[in-house]
Amino acid sequence: MTGSHRAATTTRRGTGGAARDRRSGRTRIRIVLAAAVSLLVLVTAGAGWAYLRLNGNIDTFGADGISDHRPAAASDGQNVLVIGSDARTAGNSELGGGDKNDIGRSDTAFLLHVYADHRHAVAVSIPRDTLLTIPPCKLPDGSWTETRHQAMFNEAYTVGSTAEGNPACTQNTVEKLTGLRVDHTVVVDFKGFSALTEVVGGVEVCVPQDIYQKDLNPGRATRGKRLFTQGVQTVSGPKALDYVRIRHGIGDGSDIGRIQRQQAFVGSLIKKVKSDGLTPTKLLPLADAATTSMTVDPGLGSADKLVSFAMSLKDIDLNDTRFVTVPWRYEGARVAIVEPDAGALWAALKADRTLDGQDAGGGSDADGKDTDASKDTDASKSADASKSADEEAPAEDIFATVRNGTRVTGLAARAAAVLEASGVTVTGTATASSQDHRTTVIEYGPGREAEARTLARLLGTGELRSTTGGGLDVVLGQSYADQAPGTSSGADSATASPAPSEVPAEVAEGARTADEDLCAALSYG
Repeated sequence: MTGSHRAATTTRRGTGGAARDRRSGRTRIRIVLAAAVSLLVLVTAGAGWAYLRLNGNIDTFGADGISDHRPAAASDGQNVLVIGSDARTAGNSELGGGDKNDIGRSDTAFLLHVYADHRHAVAVSIPRDTLLTIPPCKLPDGSWTETRHQAMFNEAYTVGSTAEGNPACTQNTVEKLTGLRVDHTVVVDFKGFSALTEVVGGVEVCVPQDIYQKDLNPGRATRGKRLFTQGVQTVSGPKALDYVRIRHGIGDGSDIGRIQRQQAFVGSLIKKVKSDGLTPTKLLPLADAATTSMTVDPGLGSADKLVSFAMSLKDIDLNDTRFVTVPWRYEGARVAIVEPDAGALWAALKADRTLDGQDAGGGSDADGKDTDASKDTDASKSADASKSADEEAPAEDIFATVRNGTRVTGLAARAAAVLEASGVTVTGTATASSQDHRTTVIEYGPGREAEARTLARLLGTGELRSTTGGGLDVVLGQSYADQAPGTSSGADSATASPAPSEVPAEVAEGARTADEDLCAALSYG
């Protein structure tokens, strides 16, 4: 073989080797890409499977049972009603719930108000024995009940006597009580609660004293085994459920005392979840556990909606997550709502003011400075205020009486609280001569029409009537009862802003934060 031929052969072989190397390189790249794509498909499929699983877990209740007469929706904030049910099927009887032939009952409930700035939240507990008005609710046969006065709060959930309970009726009742629109309702039963505490790895609690079986079940002849030892400890599953259900043997053994321990527990649970991280990866296992025994309104009836709502809470600090109980007093063996304190609380939440009086309406940036949008709003309010100055009188100059012309308990006190929060002096509240007023009437004497216009704007409703007397009387009708206290939904609503309301000091000071000392204020009495 000649040298030139060997050189040519070598060149051909070298070219072929390079080609093989290029093909090999392309093959490796394809393998890596295929592996990456396969991994992406698997991860996406896994996430999709998880979401499908969650969607399969979630039960919803029918929206047709929600009242047509509802308060106006808030602009950015949200109100979520959370109900703990103690009588659902599917394994709850083993955990202390009702048996399979029992009807659904609510064991505990609180209204969570997430402020428009999404940096503050407050949960208001409503004792189950609270006496209030239960509005018309839908029955399984499609008919609606009559309004019930002086009924216990937990009776709303039993309307219809079904095993799954009536969360729509409880939602209607809370809207009637508070004047706040409930954006979402969530029902969690014993089984779901127990599973949730296990998934997070347990929740830290404080037990003020040794607790025995008799404390959980007063009907026992003997005190039984010790369930809890005094002190701080981590509980999960059925033991966590026992902790939040214990009523007797601690403090005065009241439901109010139990509510305080439940608030402490929820605060500790939130603290644990936030410490683990609020990410979809962390939330999906929690959601899987919770949704197994959860019933929600149609607006939360999918996995992405539930996870999205949970993610919207990630910027709320533990110290800005607060728990209170609606202002209350004993009325015999039951609980009565204290007015005007409760009315002031609802009005403050409606106005997105925190318990200590801060504006949490979301109109400021992270540095607390007014945004351009809020400045424009303030300017327009000023212009509107000056434009209507000839038609209205300053609230601080008004003295008026308020009478309840309906059968809604405490309505006059609630309206008085709204007016007083705006600067009006309410000289007295009373029951009108008849309780069948459909519309709210504001009677004014000579020269007091401007004051009457102001009252109508602050109440959001009111027909003006001139009289020969010199007084200023508000007679509340169903038109006021059907709307949220403190809203301005009448003709002048475009120029009115929600009246700031000061929550009574004892309510604000008695609030618990999610990072509170675990052993503080665990019982009433």
